[in-house]
Amino acid sequence: MIIINADDWGRSRLETDAALACSAMGRVTSVSAMVFMQDSQRAAALAKEAGLAVGLHLNLNESFTCKDTPERLMARQQGVARFLNRSKLSRTLYHPFLTNKLEFVYQAQVEEFVRLYGAAPTHIDGHHHLHLCSNMLISRVIPRGLKVRRSFSLWPGDKGLVKRFYYNTLYGWLRRRYLVTDYFFSLEQCLATRRMESVLKLAKQSNVELMTHPGAYVERRYLQSDECLKWLEQVRKGTYKELDPMARSGQ
Repeated sequence: MIIINADDWGRSRLETDAALACSAMGRVTSVSAMVFMQDSQRAAALAKEAGLAVGLHLNLNESFTCKDTPERLMARQQGVARFLNRSKLSRTLYHPFLTNKLEFVYQAQVEEFVRLYGAAPTHIDGHHHLHLCSNMLISRVIPRGLKVRRSFSLWPGDKGLVKRFYYNTLYGWLRRRYLVTDYFFSLEQCLATRRMESVLKLAKQSNVELMTHPGAYVERRYLQSDECLKWLEQVRKGTYKELDPMARSGQ
């Protein structure tokens, strides 16, 4: 099964509308919504009207742009963002005094999602993949058993031995605690490295998530192309709703 998930739903009108257009063509199967952003309210109404499968795109590092965002939430999220945006190393370091802020920011976004969409998110992922930062994982902010986006899958030859060990260890930990797909790739990177056929082969025998940002011209052009249509005709499309807890073949 292939899950083609559009990130940044609700972040802006442009990104919401681009993802909606691709979804209407059957090229995007689910979206991940940002809350407390300028287009969050409208995006929720559009998703419900279209019957979209929607996950939560947890935002830990970008300022909320909705004018009605509670001040207390804004202050705590900004404290988290200052640490995480300091450097790439900050995302792998554990800051013991961030736990309460992270729990507050996570819960507030989940509650806002439920208020807007009238249901729990189909899955959890993170803006810039920060749902997988060390503070989130070590503090176990996301409850066990939920459907969560995994770390990137590596191709043979990708990264060095140390990074491969880290990625594989992280995936193993996530797989024990959450329900994750077998593989996870970026559409942008797969197009750049010409690996779409390899992704197709994997999706015929495993559960694969392909992340996309339809607001980006190159990705939107591919998604709306005849080439993408032919590609999709060869594989079963799905969403996190259909991810089977018993199907754990992953790599």
